[in-house]
Amino acid sequence: MPTTLPVPIQFRLPQGWQAAPPEEVGASDVAFIALHPHPDAGFTANITIDGDYRPDNATLVDIADASVERLREVADSVVVTSRREIGSADAPGLTQRLALSAVSGDVLRDLVQSHVYLSMLDVGDPRRRAVIRMVLTATATQHDSIVGDFQDFLRTVRPDTGTGP
Repeated sequence: MPTTLPVPIQFRLPQGWQAAPPEEVGASDVAFIALHPHPDAGFTANITIDGDYRPDNATLVDIADASVERLREVADSVVVTSRREIGSADAPGLTQRLALSAVSGDVLRDLVQSHVYLSMLDVGDPRRRAVIRMVLTATATQHDSIVGDFQDFLRTVRPDTGTGP
């Protein structure tokens, strides 16, 4: 069963990308997944979204570090190639790029992940902090050609207040 996001968001997918039921594509630990229309060497690039309430005082750097450690449990190698804090004190965010080698479809693949973490307050209860994570995963050869799609997608992400676009 797919997870749900702790706060509602709205977004638009880049042209050609298609949403898929997370449990049908082996991504039951995310709330949303979209697939790129053109696989590279048998691997389909994807954008995933997940998140959780964070009642603790963990920083976005702490949360990003924990993501890296979880990946190290399943990947042959994981290297953080860049990390940068973004946003403001009221709306903090963090980006990181990872290079990793992992088995996918019985093949060891060189992959790149671009992570974006956004800290959001619950619209219904502003005392509750949620962190939303959006991840682009692609082969190392395809990543740079589709990262612009991910950036276009990120520009459309906003809290869903139920009042329309």
